[in-house]
Amino acid sequence: MGEFLPRPAQQRVLAYQDGRMGVAAVPGSGKTWTLSYLAAQIIRSGRLGDDQEVLVVTLVNSAVDNFRGRINQFIQDLGLLPQIGYRVRTLHGLAHDIVRQRPDLAGLADNFYILDERAAGQLLTDIAHTWLRTHPQSFEGLLSQELEENRLAWVRGNRLPDLVRDTASAFIKRAKDWELTPEQVAAQLEEAPAPLPLAEMGADIYRDYQRALAYRGAVDFDDLIRLAAQALDTDPALLARLQELWPYVLEDEAQDSSRLQEKILRQLVGEQGNWVRVGDPNQAIFETFTTADPAFLRNFLEEESVHRAELPNSGRSTDSIMALANRLIDWTRVEHPVADLRDALSLPHISPTPPGDPQPNPEDRPDRIALVPNRFPPQAELDAVADSLERWLPDNPDKTVAVLVPRNTRGFAVVEELRRRGLPFHDNLRSASATRLAAGALTNIFNYLIDPISTRKLSTAFRVWRRDDREAPESHSRVEAAAAALRRCPAVEAYLWPSTGLDWVDGLAGEGEDPQVVQWLFEFRPIVQRWQGAMLLPVDQLIITLAQDLFDQPADLALAHKLALVLKHASGLNPEWRLPELSEELKVVARNERRFIGFDPDDTGFDPEMHKGEVVVTTMHKAKGLEWDRVYLMSVNNYDFPSAQPFDRFIAEKWFIRDRLDVQAEALAQLAALFDPDEYAWYEEGAATLRSRLGYAAERLRLFYVGITRACSELIVTWNTGRQGDQAQSLPFSALQAFWDHREDLEP
Repeated sequence: MGEFLPRPAQQRVLAYQDGRMGVAAVPGSGKTWTLSYLAAQIIRSGRLGDDQEVLVVTLVNSAVDNFRGRINQFIQDLGLLPQIGYRVRTLHGLAHDIVRQRPDLAGLADNFYILDERAAGQLLTDIAHTWLRTHPQSFEGLLSQELEENRLAWVRGNRLPDLVRDTASAFIKRAKDWELTPEQVAAQLEEAPAPLPLAEMGADIYRDYQRALAYRGAVDFDDLIRLAAQALDTDPALLARLQELWPYVLEDEAQDSSRLQEKILRQLVGEQGNWVRVGDPNQAIFETFTTADPAFLRNFLEEESVHRAELPNSGRSTDSIMALANRLIDWTRVEHPVADLRDALSLPHISPTPPGDPQPNPEDRPDRIALVPNRFPPQAELDAVADSLERWLPDNPDKTVAVLVPRNTRGFAVVEELRRRGLPFHDNLRSASATRLAAGALTNIFNYLIDPISTRKLSTAFRVWRRDDREAPESHSRVEAAAAALRRCPAVEAYLWPSTGLDWVDGLAGEGEDPQVVQWLFEFRPIVQRWQGAMLLPVDQLIITLAQDLFDQPADLALAHKLALVLKHASGLNPEWRLPELSEELKVVARNERRFIGFDPDDTGFDPEMHKGEVVVTTMHKAKGLEWDRVYLMSVNNYDFPSAQPFDRFIAEKWFIRDRLDVQAEALAQLAALFDPDEYAWYEEGAATLRSRLGYAAERLRLFYVGITRACSELIVTWNTGRQGDQAQSLPFSALQAFWDHREDLEP
């Protein structure tokens, strides 16, 4: 079967015949190869009927393509027909398959459509902001009493709307994962023994959001999963048909399973079905953003009917890097000062590949490991990492390197520092750098067209038009001189529409202005005139017109066409929107606040090998499943990696909310008090915030583990003191540093 030579541990998994099996797989253990091989074996074995398939369920679209390619290759190596005998789906893809078979069971028309994340996010934002405007006093009791009046007004206008939206989003996701309708939530609130204001807010916004979806004949991704489970519950014939179609279910990334995912797969497997779940609870890092919970996989592995197996061997990393990862597991399990966090990481340890393995571990180089204890201010940390890269890159053009950050904002700072120094890089943050830059350029032109008499905005538009020259030292000063001249212009009309014999630009030439500056201003004038004329066009045609003057690279032009489609779609959903509102939509993409559908690496896959000699900048979350020769982990401080200590601060606890309450956690606890009394006693303010701190600290331990295990040969870890200079080195980082400084023997 191709070049795949199973290791002993993989062979034990591949000996599977039927029943239920859970596989704990360490990073780099080849679980995708193993599951793909297993699928091919089942197809080859003759255990499938003519119309039956192996169902493979994985997490993201790029993994779907990966599985398909590998299974096809294995099947072809056996002389069988490819693309027959299996189906690979994400959970959303599987749910879509189920609902499309019987949309009437979900109360949907045959022509229902799925609202993408961008459109659903905008819809929820509008509804949440409207709710806050009509309930202006609802949050007053939660605001800090220490806020001064002018600061309080700023918070109400700039921070509360987004907090309401984010809280409502989490509330709705949880309600849908628990298969609760807005009506059910409202009914329980009517019977509640005491007011639950955050749950009431969530219920109001949930109701209005679902009404807006129904008006559009649409569902969102969370609805799709909920309705798939509902269809299987209400139609035994449909369930039986699908159980017959998929006698084997193979689940990848099972540590990221949610309650509804587990329910749907248990329905499809049935009491006597065949189910293989593969995952790594130590890599469960998405709980903060989703309804995923590694407890589902952990509990499955402990069931009596489940055969447990392990994939402990990894050829990815050196002995030293594996030793650090294993030490983090052991320290967490035995020595973490918070007892409730000692189950955040679990066995098995990562083991090297056996002798003779086709993927031997890299040669061990302990000298290439640096756990830097320096107490860096934020800019000094950037300088230290960039200095290191400047020294390393020229000597390693054939190697891969990544800077991994805990949050996008830190990643943007890294990108800007690399750009300033002229170092080669690839921005793999939530959307591509090119997308943000293209959207930002168009946004600045929109800003001018909205206010066409502003010389300041016209000056900015000029700088966008000549942005390539701004990057070149020899022409940067001329661009700035031309922009400054436009700002001094007495009126935009004097520049764009001069009277006969009274051309303002000619006057600049007479005053001795640089000839190149004058020439650029002459060239820019007809372009701006064309832009103003294009304002009568539909927004998609306006963007394409602007793009022809702003971009000359095929990739940028393709991005502009994609942006045109996004804005056209937004305009269709919101016919009352004019240029100011559409400009705000562009700003969202430029600020990278939403995934830009179609250009996200999760949709297209990402291969570090394609970026040798470049610095890949990405988050630790997005780095999961990837590897690089050299890895930098930044900002490993007690803000980005708290340990539930009294002096830790938590991102979810907003500075303008009293008593350090986590509003999102409190809202979910109020929902739980209504529907899960066995798990939660009646709501007590603040208890959910404390639980949330523990959950977040556990997830951050796992995120640190994921970051370490991305490195093949070289690893550098740093931390910074934060904007206010009061952050400390994280506890797990300190523990690893102490271990590293006093190591004697590094046997993983």
